[in-house]
Amino acid sequence: MARDPYLELGVSRTASAAEIRKAFHKLAKQHHPDANKGDKKSEEKFKQVSAAFDILGDVDKRKKFDAGEIDADGRETMRGGFGAGGGNPFGAGFGGRGGGGFRGGGGEGPEIDLNDLFGDILGRNRGAGAGMGGGARGGFSPKGADVRARLDIDLEEAIKGGKKRVAFSDGRTIDVTIPAGAQEGQTLRLKGQGSPGRGGQGDALIELAVKPHPIYRPENGALVMDLPISVPDAVLGGKVEAPTPDGPVTLTVPKGSNSGAKLRLKGRGLSDARGHRGDLFARLVVTLPDAPDAELEKFAETWREKRPYAPKRR
Repeated sequence: MARDPYLELGVSRTASAAEIRKAFHKLAKQHHPDANKGDKKSEEKFKQVSAAFDILGDVDKRKKFDAGEIDADGRETMRGGFGAGGGNPFGAGFGGRGGGGFRGGGGEGPEIDLNDLFGDILGRNRGAGAGMGGGARGGFSPKGADVRARLDIDLEEAIKGGKKRVAFSDGRTIDVTIPAGAQEGQTLRLKGQGSPGRGGQGDALIELAVKPHPIYRPENGALVMDLPISVPDAVLGGKVEAPTPDGPVTLTVPKGSNSGAKLRLKGRGLSDARGHRGDLFARLVVTLPDAPDAELEKFAETWREKRPYAPKRR
């Protein structure tokens, strides 16, 4: 049986969803197989923290675990009617530790695991064509556990979509289709790609993380970049080449442009969940040459002497 998921992730039972997610990300990054080639201990730890997050990262599963309805492996536990004082329909012999097992009439003899007992009974009933009915069988045939993974994607992939391969803690790799307009923290669910169980395969849950971009940055739902321009282009205006996620385009810089002015590139920004593109804003940054320019310095000296200018504070 797996360890208590709270202990596995090193969080308290009152930890928030954000604290749980943060703890998982830290441990998953530390023990990911790609970062620890051939390290069996790290590989096993990665599996354990993934299994723990599968329980605590799911609101419903966490509630069931806290209530004792499932164990640390995500399997249903025997509760209620089979516990002490719970209206036991099978007689006083059943009871003990919350329905976990029973002993013979006088409390002596070997302890029997109810899960094994009912699994055997249900197996015989199914084989004979009789039994306790579909509802009863369903209760003892839970779907396999979900598996989780974190997938880092580029900004361009988040905007346009694409395909990427993701590795899971059990050693499997799956090709994933990234939808256009993918968002930071968005979770993709792949049906039937999780762990096997009596009731079928669980699902694979893939959390997306958009990597920081060296040029573009999201601001208030739009995409923004800094665009360096020369002093002559700022003073006189001109045509400059600007990068975009779709490739370079030519922009017209208005005459007398200052640093901080923004030019809009329609439909070149982020995508929403429907794939509709927003805008990209180029923030102008008036930039001097890296090497000293004697002619520019002479012009500046003359201008400062003849036309004193004090910029307004904004």
